[in-house]
Amino acid sequence: MWIYLNDRFVREEKAFVSVFDHGFLYGDGAFETLRAYDGVFFSLREHLERLKDSARAIGLLLPALPFEDLLRNAMQKNSLHEAILRITLSRGPGPLSPSPRGCRSPTVVIFARPFHPPPRRWYARGLSAVLARTRRNPAEALDPRIKSANFLNLIMARREAERLGAQEAILLNTSGELAEGSTSNLFFVKGKNVYTPSRKAGILEGITRNVVLTLARENGIRLVEGCFRPAALRSADEAFLTNTSWEIAPLTRLDRAAIGTGRPGEVTRRLIRLFQVKVREEVRASSTARLNSVMLKGRSRGTRPERRMTSSESEWSGISPGAEKRRRSDRTGDSP
Repeated sequence: MWIYLNDRFVREEKAFVSVFDHGFLYGDGAFETLRAYDGVFFSLREHLERLKDSARAIGLLLPALPFEDLLRNAMQKNSLHEAILRITLSRGPGPLSPSPRGCRSPTVVIFARPFHPPPRRWYARGLSAVLARTRRNPAEALDPRIKSANFLNLIMARREAERLGAQEAILLNTSGELAEGSTSNLFFVKGKNVYTPSRKAGILEGITRNVVLTLARENGIRLVEGCFRPAALRSADEAFLTNTSWEIAPLTRLDRAAIGTGRPGEVTRRLIRLFQVKVREEVRASSTARLNSVMLKGRSRGTRPERRMTSSESEWSGISPGAEKRRRSDRTGDSP
């Protein structure tokens, strides 16, 4: 695998980071994880804006790099079309002290890996979660809106879930209200309303979460953002989780008890369909824009490039042909 490290692409076996890097020593850094569908980055601008905001919040200057080009090169060098990509920005090497003053240059790492969809049973039957005893960091300690490289708070919660055989842990804030999952945002449905913890509850505002909010509003689904007690989730008709890798995943069991009927609900299934349409539209629009750009360049040189049909321009179901093919291979596991 080819990895971008600081100023060049190197092979995985040569991608070394200093043992004195403050990202390694103290978790001092920020990161973003994003998806590429059929070679098209989904919500790239939003991911880069959040990375910039996270870096600014911890006093770390985001280098002026052509991130889109670097991400595309990472995919091309690794021959990927369906990919999960990560940008990691750390404080860089420095003295053996948490003070950032001696860190002269940040470390930048970008890599792309093949995307393996979650198992089909998650979407057919739903995921299980536990209410973690670990509480979400309050903003006064470490603002959850920062996508920090220091993930220990969330790792501790996920360990609780895995010990009990669940796929996700739902964290409460220090007031005992629902916050978010260890790697996901939480939604639940009661009657005709969709509820989700608001920023005030202490959450990272996920990119997929924001897409779902927009889709709901555009399609007449009533949304309520606020602060809710765990009892509201336990008595919900249905629930689901969102993140970059899972997209929209039904949540059907909490602490081993069924949520609603214990099966994915109609609102959840509808939003999954709407999200898939959104992805197809974005892929198609990007593919068309790239094709037009290539044709304009060809005309300016007096040549006409060969027209190649992309898979995004053909009819396909689900997320994408490549992802669907891999999904049929019945791979399992949680992606970043």
